[in-house]
Amino acid sequence: MSSVTPVPADERTEAPRRTPVTVVKAYVALTKPRIIELLLVTTVPAMMLAARGFPSPWLVFTTLVGGTMAAGSANALNCVVDADIDAKMKRTAKRPLAQHTVPTRNALVFGVILGVLSFAWLWSTTNLLAAAMAVGAILFYVLVYTMLLKRRTAQNIVWGGAAGCMPVVIGWSAVTGDIGWPALVMFGVIFFWTPPHFWALAMKFRDDYKNAGVPMLPVIATPAEVAKQIVIYSWVMVAWTLLLVPATGWLYTAFAVLAGAWFLVYAHRLHNAVKRDEPNNPMKLFHLSNSYLTLVFVALAVDSALSLPLLGWPWQW
Repeated sequence: MSSVTPVPADERTEAPRRTPVTVVKAYVALTKPRIIELLLVTTVPAMMLAARGFPSPWLVFTTLVGGTMAAGSANALNCVVDADIDAKMKRTAKRPLAQHTVPTRNALVFGVILGVLSFAWLWSTTNLLAAAMAVGAILFYVLVYTMLLKRRTAQNIVWGGAAGCMPVVIGWSAVTGDIGWPALVMFGVIFFWTPPHFWALAMKFRDDYKNAGVPMLPVIATPAEVAKQIVIYSWVMVAWTLLLVPATGWLYTAFAVLAGAWFLVYAHRLHNAVKRDEPNNPMKLFHLSNSYLTLVFVALAVDSALSLPLLGWPWQW
């Protein structure tokens, strides 16, 4: 007769207790709210520039709600596709699907529903162009970046980052009903900002990406080459912010130049430290990049609200 040795109480592992609060938190985590916050920071200034002042509060609210749902949809679907590599990386190991706190099917349905709602909401409260671009951003992020580029090329974040540039264009089109050249310039600012921002993070978590089989640039290139690329993209980004000068005023111009110089100093410091094989902390540049983007777009919003032209007379565009 066989016997079973009981497991001591202190060695038993119990599944996390599911409560309505933990379930809600898990679904919110699928949307990656910290990423959404940064996207929304750029949307409102784009709307203010389009309106040359303060757009309708209701329009701002509806655009932000629709944009939040669209970004949440893209992020949730990204979590579904990347569940396997998220579980292998320390930085992402606590995400809901990696922790099995949300069933994969539920996360997929949740992401799709958010996307459908974002389209319906933006179409009914803003216009069809803004709604269509929101859906386009979702599809690009999931199909092009997550499923096609991320695991195949070191240029993944360069081109995949285009999805994160869409909120400014959506915000502009929600106000004007079209896509003006300042919207495309703002798109470019975020496009060229994304590689220095993300590669600095990837330098810190290089082993994570390597173990997960994701060919981020720091995985396949030397630290010196990565730092060099960061400097190149940083210079292009700062120069690109100045393309908005004809559509803005002296306040934005001053902040774009000063903040850009601040960013370039840190980018060059990282590059020099890496070249000399000195201790360096790429996360300083990563955190600075968040502050930089926020500062530039807040300056854009204030400039638009105050209507302070560069030479004392309004620019026409």
